[in-house]
Amino acid sequence: MKRSSTIFLQVVIVLIGIGALAFVLWAPHKNAQATLFEKYFNLFVAYAYMASVPFFVGLYQAFKLLGYIGRNEIFSQRSVRALRTIKYCALAFIGFVAVSVIFMIGGDRDDRPGGTFMRILVTFPSIVIAAAAVMFERILQNAVDIKSENDLTV
Repeated sequence: MKRSSTIFLQVVIVLIGIGALAFVLWAPHKNAQATLFEKYFNLFVAYAYMASVPFFVGLYQAFKLLGYIGRNEIFSQRSVRALRTIKYCALAFIGFVAVSVIFMIGGDRDDRPGGTFMRILVTFPSIVIAAAAVMFERILQNAVDIKSENDLTV
């Protein structure tokens, strides 16, 4: 892969991270009548912040993986670890979304269809990312194992 392509993808990941961080910090401002404490320190917002941690860790690992690709170090154990971490982050994010149904049960009945749709919109890409990470992790692990066997026999 060309160096310019990996740099472009790294810039895209950084922009996604900045956009997601801005949304996470801006979202509590919707309730204009609430105090600062009520905006940022309620149970739902705390849960949303906890759920965003795997998302940002996964973005960071994808950024690192693109760096390995740009330096032609894709067939290394570090790349396999980055993909494994991305897989775990995607699965953790899916778990956070699944548990967030508890907040939907306690909420307004009219908000449930929209909340369900938003959870589906977030879950399906996470499933795709987890599946792709598993597939690429296995391929890279096999390649790293073959490379290490060849290095031992030479």
